Amino acid sequence: MVNRHFHPALTNAGIDLIRFHDLRHTYASLLIEQGENIKYIQSQLGHSSPTLTLDIYAHLMKPVNQKAACRLEKTVFKPTGHKMVTKTKKGLS
Repeated sequence: MVNRHFHPALTNAGIDLIRFHDLRHTYASLLIEQGENIKYIQSQLGHSSPTLTLDIYAHLMKPVNQKAACRLEKTVFKPTGHKMVTKTKKGLS
């Protein structure tokens, strides 16, 4: 399938050759970027559990987690102004 259809299609489209599996990773990455639910992504990829999906793609979620940590910190420590170990990056607050 790859040699007979996928590579010729890439060549005809003027796209550099990539691995077929790269399409799967790109699809998952785009779903994560769009904020899709991890359970939905897991089902789309056919993983046995959301944990497996997170083990593979959790590195793509770090900016989202940083924003959530900053929001929680502001909510919890708003009255005291206490600062925890989270670092506020420009544009994340």
